[in-house]
Amino acid sequence: MDLSVLRGELDEIDRKIVELYEKRMDVCGQVAAYKIETGKRVFDKEREQQKLKAVSELTHNEWNARGIKDLFDQIMASSRKLQYQIMEQKNGSERLPFLEMEAIDCKKCRVVFQGAEGAYSQEAMMTYFGDEVHSFNVDTFRDAMLSIDEGSADFAVLPIENSSAGIVSEIYDLLVEFENYIVGEQIIKIEHCLMAAPGTKIDDIKTVYSHPQSLMQSARYLLEKGWQQISMKNNAFAAMKVAGSSDKTQAAIAGETAAKIYGLEILEKGVNDLKENSTRFIIVTNQKVFAREASKISLCFELDHESGALYRALSHLMYNGLNMTKVESRPLTGRNWEYRFFLDFEGNLADASVRNALRGLREETRNMKILGNY
Repeated sequence: MDLSVLRGELDEIDRKIVELYEKRMDVCGQVAAYKIETGKRVFDKEREQQKLKAVSELTHNEWNARGIKDLFDQIMASSRKLQYQIMEQKNGSERLPFLEMEAIDCKKCRVVFQGAEGAYSQEAMMTYFGDEVHSFNVDTFRDAMLSIDEGSADFAVLPIENSSAGIVSEIYDLLVEFENYIVGEQIIKIEHCLMAAPGTKIDDIKTVYSHPQSLMQSARYLLEKGWQQISMKNNAFAAMKVAGSSDKTQAAIAGETAAKIYGLEILEKGVNDLKENSTRFIIVTNQKVFAREASKISLCFELDHESGALYRALSHLMYNGLNMTKVESRPLTGRNWEYRFFLDFEGNLADASVRNALRGLREETRNMKILGNY
């Protein structure tokens, strides 16, 4: 058999496939026009399932049936994306309930952060808003969200991710629960310090207090020391507790700012295992606004528990040339093995490609929520 002859046959078959594909997409454009006129939704899951079953039954063996089902799944996905694009062009921009602003107004604002004075959240707040910001602190992340919800604060500063310990899962859940939105972010380099009352020696220490993530981030150091570890809600709370005790067997792991505020002596700096350790903080408000120069979008959605569901959702980003920078999942309460997905991707809500992708995602996922553009 001559390979060049076989390749020639394949080229001819492929030419016909392309010709038929373009003909099919022309018809899909007419379908889009009909749906625009009648108000029908683009995504008809039942119809697509029937179609996949019908085309797979036209094949002559199981291997081809699986292959043709996969092929037509992709073809129909392309058809839907074309229809969304036609709808965008015909009906104009999808109306999104977010107001574009030249810049986020931070003047004379009230900002809340979680933890005691000296927390990393306070450092992130001062870096983002400046040293003169009018601020107050609360005990929990939920309290910070409630402060915005109730109007006692305009913005909240919340940690959402650490480069070594991963996500702060509670923040993701609170972003879904509350009608609060991300308008900015601030990354802070983390250097954990071991601190204790003045005059304390490292050999005196038996117990160390800190936030669970900080303890985890300093695991190798603490394992070598063999000290008892006690978790606290916040590193600054740990520093406050040690400062309020005369017991020199106690120490805290926190930032250098906390040591200054509470009059503690730093016994050792940089006790975290990874020296290149940073935490990303988000700036949250209850207004649906975004800055004109915003370049990152965060959103979440739910999917049916079936093969390929996440791939089909993410394909809307790929088709519109959008770069996804992060994907996370959180279990849905009361629904075993079902998840809510959180995405970060590059873009601005004013971009046509972003609106196109969001239209497709809204049609083909459940409970989609835009968490912010910043």
